[in-house]
Amino acid sequence: MHELSVTKSILDILLKHAASNDVSRIINVHLKIGELSDLEGEWIQRYFDYLSKGTVAQGAVIKIKKAPVQFTCDKCFTVFSIDIKKVEEIHCVKCGSAECTLKTGMEYYVEDMEVC
Repeated sequence: MHELSVTKSILDILLKHAASNDVSRIINVHLKIGELSDLEGEWIQRYFDYLSKGTVAQGAVIKIKKAPVQFTCDKCFTVFSIDIKKVEEIHCVKCGSAECTLKTGMEYYVEDMEVC
């Protein structure tokens, strides 16, 4: 259910930018959501449709692009991607160290919006 508060925040950002740029209508919203995030695109669209009624964003389509899960090795600083569905343990692909820091995969943000 946290999609509701996230969607409200996204809509607030969109409306703020739309107002400051004299946008008459938001057509599409491009979101980037990390693969580790538990945000559901279907619910984001549903909540967006409800929350955006009567605004310049009403009827806009949410388009989601998944951000890969990436780690940085704390030893050799190599950045590498993993398929979270296939990996049980995280090890650097270059040096084999298990000391790695999550770089991407949990984020969500507005990447772009199409307007008229």
